[in-house]
Amino acid sequence: MTTPTSAATPRYILMHDNDNVAIVVNDGGLPAGAVFPNGLTLLEPIPQGHKVALRDLAKGDHVIRYNVTIGFAAKDLPAGSWLAEHNVEMPAARELEGLPIATVKPPPMEPLEGYTFQGFRNPDGSVGTRNILAITTTVQCVSGVVEFAVERIKNELLPKYPNVDDVVGLEHTYGCGVAIEAPGAPIPIRTIRNIALNPNFGGQAMVVSLGCEKLQPTRLFPKGSIPIQNAGGADPGLVCLQDAHHVGFMSMIDSIMKQAEVNLAELNKRQRETVPASELVVGVQCGGSDAFSGVTANPAVGFATDLLVRAGATVMFSEVTEVRDGIDQLTSRASSPEVADAMIREMAWYDAYLTRGGVDRSANTTPGNKKGGLSNIVEKAMGSIVKSGSAPITGVLSPGDKLTQKGLIYAATPASDFICGTLQLAAGMNLHVFTTGRGTPYGLAEVPVIKVATRNDLAKRWHDLMDINAGRIASGEATIPDVGWELFQMLLDVASGKETWAEKWKLHNALVLFNPAPVT
Repeated sequence: MTTPTSAATPRYILMHDNDNVAIVVNDGGLPAGAVFPNGLTLLEPIPQGHKVALRDLAKGDHVIRYNVTIGFAAKDLPAGSWLAEHNVEMPAARELEGLPIATVKPPPMEPLEGYTFQGFRNPDGSVGTRNILAITTTVQCVSGVVEFAVERIKNELLPKYPNVDDVVGLEHTYGCGVAIEAPGAPIPIRTIRNIALNPNFGGQAMVVSLGCEKLQPTRLFPKGSIPIQNAGGADPGLVCLQDAHHVGFMSMIDSIMKQAEVNLAELNKRQRETVPASELVVGVQCGGSDAFSGVTANPAVGFATDLLVRAGATVMFSEVTEVRDGIDQLTSRASSPEVADAMIREMAWYDAYLTRGGVDRSANTTPGNKKGGLSNIVEKAMGSIVKSGSAPITGVLSPGDKLTQKGLIYAATPASDFICGTLQLAAGMNLHVFTTGRGTPYGLAEVPVIKVATRNDLAKRWHDLMDINAGRIASGEATIPDVGWELFQMLLDVASGKETWAEKWKLHNALVLFNPAPVT
């Protein structure tokens, strides 16, 4: 463990002995003239999280962090200089040919046994961490009706069914006014379908249709995919607003309410039971990243990822745009050449997407990322990948696909927080871990989200939004294993619906009630 020091003592963090830059730790940054314990003197003010040159760099020299070249010096930079986006030239992207394929063969991880949580078993064998009535839609035209109905169900019906945690509307912007047979159309269709089949909905999702849309209920949900009959004994949990018996708006609402009673009664029969930790399906993601993301929060998540894999659970890491520049690290960890090829295929799709749009990957780092010390996407990628831990990558999911195996899975998604969350929901996650350095009020109504702060300052300022403070790693108050184990235990507690965390989940949902929107 790093020894805590006075806040006034200039401090930096070096990620690897070969690095020639380090990041400033001190809250508020450091002024010009600040002297580190090793004698290095700052030539200019450097904000917290930003890089300082540890030795003289000539123009064109490699800028090395994480023992990886993250760029090249755009000019001569003496030791003690501030390295930011304007004086670090980004390297070219790694080619997708000639990559190391399944070359890393770590020894088998020792199984982690005896850990359990209290979950809801489903007929299909999956396990939920929450018991939620979900109301999905076939088309955007019915979203307003569903939103109105959800509020009435929460106020009038939900109190009668104490074993049901919540009611959520899965509205989206798809279903009509689109070329339903176009290339790529299966992606949003399977995304909408698979979200409704998430383990936290217990196989009891309702469907609200308009009637005339291109995405007909039978196409969205083939017979038997949602095993519940509606109040009239016809289609699975379906309410069609254009049906002739609907006379006026409130008649539509009454039909939804009537069907909701059927589903709520079924969900209310579910009881938590002891299940092994291997039934966890955890999605990990970062957003509002800063230079501390790859130093504190993400390494702690990576440690917890290894614990989960050892326990037999499933962990998904994602964000094509975030990991593209570390593709060689991922293909080398693939469990087989087939898994490596699947990752390369997803990266190639992204490269082609950028080409079609006439942009390059430099657009990924946001103004907030840069303010937090990340100079470019290469540096950001190195910090993002560590969420995946050290286990072999055993599978790859394309957008909207559903999980069929356990272990460490790469689920290809964009980096956009909510779209990534949407696609991990579709894959079947029952818990979500979200790390942030700049801060974001991100939350999901469908799945509990554990939020990990990268810095002490953020954890203090957003005390009622952050669940774990990984900033203690940077300040020397905790180690990566300390925080990793803390996260692992919190995952089990949250999955079990422990009361203290359940109340915080309600606060998250009050701030951001996310309605997933599929993407093409």
